[in-house]
Amino acid sequence: MLFYGELFPMIGWYALNETSFSCGQHEIFFRQMPVAFYDSLGVRHICFHAVSREVVDQVGEWLQRQHAEIIRGPQEMPYYYYSASYYTVDFRDPNGFVLEVAYTPEARL
Repeated sequence: MLFYGELFPMIGWYALNETSFSCGQHEIFFRQMPVAFYDSLGVRHICFHAVSREVVDQVGEWLQRQHAEIIRGPQEMPYYYYSASYYTVDFRDPNGFVLEVAYTPEARL
């Protein structure tokens, strides 16, 4: 949980307990599962909204220090695939799940 305990405060989330986090409107919790379940349960990609491009850059720098697998970014994405000014970093968590932290100023949350 150390990975998430460091990542979430950067994007405005806080710990509810050792395995749960919240942004004030949503909560996420983690449950340890046997390795055999990793290929069949759960989501394949979670995107967290950042309040600025600087937050995305901060996460990208932190990921590099963690030697995390960065899939792409931080980078602006082409407007024809995403909304204008979509700025993102996509990466894998320690278990290999794909996560994204993106600044999307035009998105309504």
